[in-house]
Amino acid sequence: MINSALLNNAEIDATVRVALDEDIGAGDLTASLLSDEQTSAKLICRDNAIISGRPWFDRCFHFLDESVSINWLLDEGAQAQSNDVVCQIQGPARAILTAERTALNFLQTLSAVATTTKTYVDAVQGTGCRILDTRKTLPGLRKAEKYAVSCGGGHNHRIGLYDAILIKENHIHAAGSVCRALELARKVVEDDVLVEIEVESLDQLSQAIECGAKRVLLDNFSLSALPEAVKMAGKTVETEVSGNITLDNIKSVAACGVNYVSIGALTKNVQAVDFSLLFTS
Repeated sequence: MINSALLNNAEIDATVRVALDEDIGAGDLTASLLSDEQTSAKLICRDNAIISGRPWFDRCFHFLDESVSINWLLDEGAQAQSNDVVCQIQGPARAILTAERTALNFLQTLSAVATTTKTYVDAVQGTGCRILDTRKTLPGLRKAEKYAVSCGGGHNHRIGLYDAILIKENHIHAAGSVCRALELARKVVEDDVLVEIEVESLDQLSQAIECGAKRVLLDNFSLSALPEAVKMAGKTVETEVSGNITLDNIKSVAACGVNYVSIGALTKNVQAVDFSLLFTS
């Protein structure tokens, strides 16, 4: 399900404004050579891809001229085939040309995230395992990229440091022990806030379970150790796996019975989707 809760108009506007400002600066010198007549254009997707990023794309044009009309032929989260026309655009030529690159930058990046996510989601289909994102996102595009993950059928982990606790190796070291770290966490957040702890061995997992952990992150566990970890966790402790996850091994990892697999590559190792905007009149 697409996480529309991540679509905040004020935040989208702020992100788009910064992106346009860095491209346009004091003005689009090339567009100034043209007359500002009305024109039509079409946007073509040159790859097989999942579409994501329409709100950012639209705002790029509307910031420059609200009269620009965009008729989308594919919904967010829809599958585009190579050479599909994704949308049709009408409006002043200068505004369309000035906004073009920035709008495409948003769309090609977010569609890439959605497309990459979909490949992982498809790989674990039928296992009951959910694909999660991480905080390994482009600065300034955290919510946009996490929104794109949801367009690809993935699920969102914590948005930032403020909405959940994930106790990692250094936190455990600073606290003194697994149990002490969990104890401190429960003192600083309400019961409805996710508290998760990273464990690196079956011994640490045992400690976490004994100390009341509700979700554990099995970090870099070998494939052979995962079934035992899942068995130890039982039905009362949720399990998440991270580290060294690829399309080649994710189905085997998911088949061990883990609840979640979190993958940094969804947002940091993507290849931009190829789009072309062509004038038609």
